[in-house]
Amino acid sequence: MIVYLHGFRSSPQSTKARMVGEAMAARGLSDEFLCPQLPASPRAAAQLIEATACLEDPQRLSLIGSSLGGYYATWAAERIGCRAALLNPAISPYEGLREHLGTQQVFFSEQTIDVKPEYMDELRALEAPRITRPERYFLLAATGDEVIDWRTMAARYAGCRQRIIEGSSHELGDFAAYLDEVLAFCGVV
Repeated sequence: MIVYLHGFRSSPQSTKARMVGEAMAARGLSDEFLCPQLPASPRAAAQLIEATACLEDPQRLSLIGSSLGGYYATWAAERIGCRAALLNPAISPYEGLREHLGTQQVFFSEQTIDVKPEYMDELRALEAPRITRPERYFLLAATGDEVIDWRTMAARYAGCRQRIIEGSSHELGDFAAYLDEVLAFCGVV
């Protein structure tokens, strides 16, 4: 089972989420893929992730988290003991997202979200203090990420499997080139 966790202001309609879903469908594994719409509240997002993840054996579960979804995936993987593939994951979003307080447009959607100041404390409460089993993680980080410095990501996930992509961007527009590697890490061939 793969649960894809989208990033801040994103949705299950994001390009990477759809690519993973389509790749799973092409393998006849549509019923082994979930991509929930995460609420703006980090506490509510964590509750949804936990409720979704608890339906699966941690040995069979893999999370794929993009940006803020990578931050959530790290928290969940440490909490429940599953694998996590992280795509340009947020490292300390409670700092960077302060500039996005208020009403924000959701990408790939007509929806908006209201980002509240208390969400920064909710994010801080979800921080995983350390990576306990590095073999459960695969970091995909782009040196051209304009939002999160790839060196910060690489340091946070030191000892974990890493693929550092020269160039690219936060969006990982070249994700198709790495999709099979991500799926293989998740146990999908």
